[in-house]
Amino acid sequence: MAAKHSEKLPKHYRRLNERHPALMEAVQALGKTVQEMGPLDSKTVRLVQLAGAAAAYSTGSVQSHARRALEAGATREEIEHAIISLTSTIGFPNVAAALDWVHDALKD
Repeated sequence: MAAKHSEKLPKHYRRLNERHPALMEAVQALGKTVQEMGPLDSKTVRLVQLAGAAAAYSTGSVQSHARRALEAGATREEIEHAIISLTSTIGFPNVAAALDWVHDALKD
């Protein structure tokens, strides 16, 4: 895990890394496999994962996937659109919350 990301990781995630490193290595390997298996490009996969995190109403996951989508080349507008597109699926209150979490994660 890159040092620049470690300070952004939630405490529970860091604790899992410390207490169960083999599990976390397996989870990370699964994520890498999913990223590389195609046919979707990395940016699209990250946006799909972001939408899934928003649908699961997971603050930390939304923030993590928003940062990863940005790193994969998504613009802030694409990240916001990916979440806004869920309005009729997960409802406006959940979309508004997810947008707030993204704002918190991506603020400069």
